[in-house]
Amino acid sequence: MGLPNILIEFKTTASTAIKRGERGIVAVIVKEAESSVKEFETSAEVTGYTTDNAAYIKRAFLGGVRPIKKVVVIATDTIANALVKAETVKFDYLVGTPDLAANEATEIATAIKAMRDNKNIKVKAVLPNSAADHEGIINFTTDDIEVGTDIFTTEEYCSRIAGLLAGTPLQESATYKVLPEVTDVPKKTKAELDTAIDAGKFEIFHDGEKVKVARAVNSLATVGATKSEDMKSIKIVDIMDLIYTDIKMTCEDNYIGKFANNYDNKCNLIVAIKAYLETLRDEELVDTDITVGIDLAAQTAYLKGKGIDTDSMKELDIKKANTGTNVYLQATYKILNAIEDIRIKFYI
Repeated sequence: MGLPNILIEFKTTASTAIKRGERGIVAVIVKEAESSVKEFETSAEVTGYTTDNAAYIKRAFLGGVRPIKKVVVIATDTIANALVKAETVKFDYLVGTPDLAANEATEIATAIKAMRDNKNIKVKAVLPNSAADHEGIINFTTDDIEVGTDIFTTEEYCSRIAGLLAGTPLQESATYKVLPEVTDVPKKTKAELDTAIDAGKFEIFHDGEKVKVARAVNSLATVGATKSEDMKSIKIVDIMDLIYTDIKMTCEDNYIGKFANNYDNKCNLIVAIKAYLETLRDEELVDTDITVGIDLAAQTAYLKGKGIDTDSMKELDIKKANTGTNVYLQATYKILNAIEDIRIKFYI
């Protein structure tokens, strides 16, 4: 009787993925005399802060292709205290204060890395001039940003970039997204922009007519066995985070502790997870080839650790074997990126 409930939950979770991905949440840290955590759904609601802080918060609401869902404002006296509060609220992108110091940016980067890598909280931060070499940190580096007669620093425009990313649909990339309010930024050559992008810098540039994002990359620069080139893409990491969080939360809420750990119920979970991924496939977030099944190697290792001779066991027997409270599954799928590089040969 386990299949219908868990399958419905996964399908429901998948069906809301696009809406959730289109309208994200930005957390903004500001320093104020009075500590508080408040949520705002529109910029008009933002009151009770210093003029600079209020303007900084409101810039996040400029959004991207879609408006953002809300801004969570964490007002406190220190970055350390703000980060303690940040771990208790839900957000997609975090930014520091509009006058964030270099050591404070490092403090936030360290905390976000720990949340992602050690606590399985898949959040990201937009930070000024932070070469963190990590997929959870967007290293925004453009300075002297002209908006009409006003000029903003890198630090002051991080909230705007976070809003842009949070308001970009999952099927799209923020690459070449236009910031219509920005009138100019310091000029850079294509070679300079290419070098910056390769170093994991998120830059905006003037293309001669408008200011737009050079390429939507995070600060990850070092790739290898555990982190691929694809993980430099903000879009790819956003979808990775979505899938991880959806499956984790749905299993915790609707599966763990509710079913006997037998082969049939493991198969029910496999079917449900595959259905979830297939829904994302239909929304063009993942590619067509999707497999989900029992992790035979992990299951074999578990049995051997219990002193069971698996050499004479058939594969199906290993899959059906009792694994206590543990469920070992593996899934393979490919996340789809957006079209960003076009090469055309013209013949005349």
